[in-house]
Amino acid sequence: MISLRAFTPIRLRRPVEAIALLPVPLLTQQSRPIHTTHAHLFQYTPPKRNKNKPTEKTNLTDKKPKEKTKPTPGGSYARTDDAIAVEYPESGDLPSSRLVSGTGRAGANVFPTLATFSLQGKVGVVTGGARGLGLVMGQGMVISGAELAIVDLNKEEAEKQAKLIVETFKREYPGAKKLPKVTAHYADVSDPESVDSCIAEIISAHGKIDNLVTSAGFTENFEAIKYPIDRMRKLWGVNVDGTYLFATAVARHLMDRGSKGSMVFIGSMSGSIVNVPQPQAPYNAAKAAVRHLAASLSVEWSKAGIRVNCISPGYMLTALTQKILDDNPELKKQWTSLIPQGHMGNPPDLMGPVVFLLSDASGYVTGADLRVDGGYTVT
Repeated sequence: MISLRAFTPIRLRRPVEAIALLPVPLLTQQSRPIHTTHAHLFQYTPPKRNKNKPTEKTNLTDKKPKEKTKPTPGGSYARTDDAIAVEYPESGDLPSSRLVSGTGRAGANVFPTLATFSLQGKVGVVTGGARGLGLVMGQGMVISGAELAIVDLNKEEAEKQAKLIVETFKREYPGAKKLPKVTAHYADVSDPESVDSCIAEIISAHGKIDNLVTSAGFTENFEAIKYPIDRMRKLWGVNVDGTYLFATAVARHLMDRGSKGSMVFIGSMSGSIVNVPQPQAPYNAAKAAVRHLAASLSVEWSKAGIRVNCISPGYMLTALTQKILDDNPELKKQWTSLIPQGHMGNPPDLMGPVVFLLSDASGYVTGADLRVDGGYTVT
């Protein structure tokens, strides 16, 4: 690098003339470009063509006209598609769910962990527990030491799964000194009388209730302007009323006993964002209500020692979801393209979160919304 101090300063009215008088090495070795407002004085010299290289001649008549592609309208990937319509099937038409199998899932029976994560001596209730996410979360509670009461509209399926949970536990942990107690109960979660009757039945069978997971719920995809009002009321009744009725019934029981307890409401990331491309405004609103209901009750019941939290799952690959995606393969591509982790979740992904929020490991956590969505809602 040549220093400017080696040269006598040149005083000219036009700065560009000073550049022309600088030695060539200085111009070529400058580490920073010299800026000037007289850009029109510098001309571009095209590179010389190699005369030995043959020039390719193109026939203008041989060129094919470019096909004009229709541009994608702005915002199209962030909008709902009215063509997508999915009606939730009747209870008897729902596919049966499989339990989780595999060793290494029994806490102290296989691998040591913090004692505060144990649900030993607790009685847990899971609504909508005969299928899907509710079933797997209930199984996680049993593996962690709890007794379980499965509540479902389909009592026959609930009884079947209750037996399978015990059989699976017995097969995978043959050295266990005590088998878990798992019972099945019927309830229409949107009906106050049915809920009260179910709660009384569970207390009669287990003696008490310590934990509640409200997993009963469903979604449908319709344009808002075409969604039948009777179906919307049913959706709201199950997702919101059902959560409220079971939560208040269990809270009364805990307060009468003077006992602490923990509840987990199963919301959805749809309560915080708007899903695309499927239209589902009523469901989104219902899950937003569930999320804020958990926050509100956590404050109201904190003086009674009752913690209330919410889990908001993202896209989960349940048996029902798999059936919908089999019929709409492009839908799965769009969903996963919006998930930072690049794939949908599986029901066992909720085992750990629900056990954590029900157990003493989360003793200072209440009113929280734990999103299990692969990062979907933070992008």
